[in-house]
Amino acid sequence: MLKNIKILLGIILILIVVGCDDYSELDSPTTPAPPSTGTANFTRFVSIGNSITAGYQSGTIYKSGQMYSYGNLIAQQVQTNYQIPYVSDPGLGGRLEIASITPFELYTNPSAGSPLNLTYPGPYNNLGVPGALTYDVLYATSSTTCASYVLSTTPTPNPYFDLILRNSALNIGTQLQQALIQNPTFITLWIGNNDVLGYATSGGTSPSSPTPTTSFQQLYGGICQTIAGNSTAKVVVANIPNVTVAPFFTTVGYQIANNPSIPWSSLPLGFVYQKGNETGVGSGSATKENLANFNVLVTLKASSYAPLLGQPTGIVYRGLSGLPAGIDTTQPFGFHPQNPFPNSLVLDPVEITIANTAVSEFNSFISTMANQYGFGLVNINTVFNSFVPGKVVDGIVFSTAFVSGGLFSLDGVHPSNQAHAIVANEFINVINTKWNASIPIIDVATIPGSLYLKKTVTYKQGYPVIPKEAFDHLLF
Repeated sequence: MLKNIKILLGIILILIVVGCDDYSELDSPTTPAPPSTGTANFTRFVSIGNSITAGYQSGTIYKSGQMYSYGNLIAQQVQTNYQIPYVSDPGLGGRLEIASITPFELYTNPSAGSPLNLTYPGPYNNLGVPGALTYDVLYATSSTTCASYVLSTTPTPNPYFDLILRNSALNIGTQLQQALIQNPTFITLWIGNNDVLGYATSGGTSPSSPTPTTSFQQLYGGICQTIAGNSTAKVVVANIPNVTVAPFFTTVGYQIANNPSIPWSSLPLGFVYQKGNETGVGSGSATKENLANFNVLVTLKASSYAPLLGQPTGIVYRGLSGLPAGIDTTQPFGFHPQNPFPNSLVLDPVEITIANTAVSEFNSFISTMANQYGFGLVNINTVFNSFVPGKVVDGIVFSTAFVSGGLFSLDGVHPSNQAHAIVANEFINVINTKWNASIPIIDVATIPGSLYLKKTVTYKQGYPVIPKEAFDHLLF
């Protein structure tokens, strides 16, 4: 643990020094000659997708992150116009920042920036909408016509649709319609992540399942068919990374397993968590080895509750009207079936299998569509999996570890600036191969880090200190 903390401290300090510099432009003083794009044409380049495409990081969108979105990095490499719905830093509110290195503590910045490109007279080139599902590419035109509002039992408007699609002013339509109306010559399509992530990040509770595979196939197939039937654009699609690779799922449980203050040998059931109804009692259990080997996953949302393990406390049930039936708060929290860890913060083996199966089935269909319509395919799933043990890119070691791995931003799900460069290079490799182009690869070492320091990294009691409300507004 101490060795990992020292490594973490060193990497954070390096990333902070780089990330705190003011990078307002990507252009160099002297613009080189445009590269050969082969038979691909980037005159009108459009990106369709969700939060990753939008450049969303650490809980929101903000210019110093959006400008390093993979689409914009590709546009810079091919020297084409690429309009983005920029928001001034620190974004639309709720950006996660580092409050303290020792102990490592996150802070939710309460300040908000403002939109910077609202008067652009047409649809943006980057149409990625945080929170978008596959359904939304075809059907959502506003905050109240998106899936989170019309398909949910608890309708929740998503204001990002209004910010990015701006249909109150443009009256053009969905992401797909706004892309096609630009008569695009090149399109990137990366959608489907949220059709699994919503299920996984809620511990399998809300929604209670990923988007059914048959529904995903109808929706994704409809998007591809519409693009192919209404455009001559070259298209590259990306598949879906395995959600359980992200540090949002692999951090807290591993730290629980390796916490020396937990007397694992004297715990008859080990780690005990709720199963089934969040307001009733039913429990599952995990050994230290189950947690350490990621057979049971505890989400990053649980970081505020992990230090309470073993205590006789009912604090985890705050917000409910009374305690769930059968709960006994005098029992050690998280180690007894009458005071279990909350279901919404845990992915058990069955739920992990459900999420992984959905990703596998979605990716199989994405590959089928790419082959059917002659689209390029970026295998992001394989790329992200290759970083699990650690991997050197342009002299920098990246991994999927929380913060120290450098691949993910502070929300544990969305890629960092440098990870966007890695993703952009994967797209460029596919473009170069498929359309005989020679677009230069980005030197990832030239891309700044994206960790923001509020003021001044060890962990308190072995866990990162994250405010309970930090993930309340998080979109994927």
